[in-house]
Amino acid sequence: MISFEGYDAVIKKVYQSGNEHVFKFWDDLTIDEKKHLLQELSLINFDEINELYALTKKHIIPMEFEPAPFTRLPQTLEEHKEFEYAKQVGIDTIKKGKVAAFVVAGGQGSRLGFDGPKGIFPIGPVSNKTLFQIHAEKIKAYEKKFGIDIPWCIMTSESNHQATVDYFEKHNFFTLNKDKVFIFKQNMIPSLDEQGKLILETPYSIFRNPDGHGGSLTALYTSGTLNKLLTMGIEVLSYFQVDNPLVRIIDPVFIGFHVTHNAEVSSKALQKAYPEEKIGVFVKFSNGRIGVVEYSDLPQEKQYEKDEQGNLRYGAGSIAIHLFNTHFIEKIAQGNISLPFHVAKKSIPQYTNNGKHTITGYKFEKFVFDALPLTEHNFILETKREEEFAPVKNKSGVDSVDTAQELMIHLYKKWLLQKNIPVPKVVEKIEISPLYAVEPDDLPDSIAIPLQKEVYLA
Repeated sequence: MISFEGYDAVIKKVYQSGNEHVFKFWDDLTIDEKKHLLQELSLINFDEINELYALTKKHIIPMEFEPAPFTRLPQTLEEHKEFEYAKQVGIDTIKKGKVAAFVVAGGQGSRLGFDGPKGIFPIGPVSNKTLFQIHAEKIKAYEKKFGIDIPWCIMTSESNHQATVDYFEKHNFFTLNKDKVFIFKQNMIPSLDEQGKLILETPYSIFRNPDGHGGSLTALYTSGTLNKLLTMGIEVLSYFQVDNPLVRIIDPVFIGFHVTHNAEVSSKALQKAYPEEKIGVFVKFSNGRIGVVEYSDLPQEKQYEKDEQGNLRYGAGSIAIHLFNTHFIEKIAQGNISLPFHVAKKSIPQYTNNGKHTITGYKFEKFVFDALPLTEHNFILETKREEEFAPVKNKSGVDSVDTAQELMIHLYKKWLLQKNIPVPKVVEKIEISPLYAVEPDDLPDSIAIPLQKEVYLA
């Protein structure tokens, strides 16, 4: 057994777990490299690793389910009154300083052909503003609208954390209160080979993967951010993903329903565009709990099943827009209840005597929507795709830069038409800065749209 001052207990655990192969290149490592490897190993919970490997051998029988109930967009006079009441409750909650924003921003822009964090990708159809800037300006606009500072939590990854911090510092946090912008890293978890053993990524580091968007709730806690929020009196956390420029980050109606339903988690749903659309659907399991079934796990017969009106029976799609009660997150993070890990068999690079080569192994991650079945009270609100969902995932095709910008332009034109402000036919692209308006009612009546191809209202 090898030895290193201060780390003998860690080394012993590694040997006891049967993972001594990670010391294969020990004699060739520098002192700093040896220390780096041991520090990584000291963070590993080997009991948890054994439990995770056991998951790979389990055959999980899916629970029966039916479509989940949700609150539809208002159609009757009574429903409009209900929405107006929810809006007032939401505004009161926001003005009392009980709401914060939380964006999951751990991704790189590689699929977009962009070298850097996805949040730094320019998406403004006219302004070329980045995703981060658009989100920051929305939060700034809400702060002015409601007369309150709104804390903003930004979860990064190991690969893009420093670049994200540098970006915000370079741009002075877009004039937000930097003491209330919390940037922290997602937690990582070791992947395992097919025998349940650790994998070397380099001679002195273990291959690890991010623990999934469900791990964001734990990262809030381990980073100390959750405690700061609770100290501030934050009760509601508005969760969204960085690649959606249309998201209504601080939505009084949504927040109001969340509060009046005493919900621990609330979610927004939209009608799937077509049966095969790659979004999960909200369901009610046979035990009475609400949850989400991933599109890949939805049986084909249910995927195409129609209701009496000819609509998809399983058509309420999950778009990763949620509200979380902060005390509920605290329960999850402290282990009183916990999100399950999911197993994915993947190709993983492994370092060997002959350099790196690819093996088949297991990655483990948590899904944030798995919090839903753990709640006693939850709420699902319908929203419109064209008003709140324009994911920027691909360079071209579905959910691409072009489709997102088209949806943004369409929404801005719709706002202007709602205010009876004509948009000249010559206008091909139009963009409204969040600092100018975050909803149609913010627009002044006296706007005259210039006769030019590209218009930016700021």
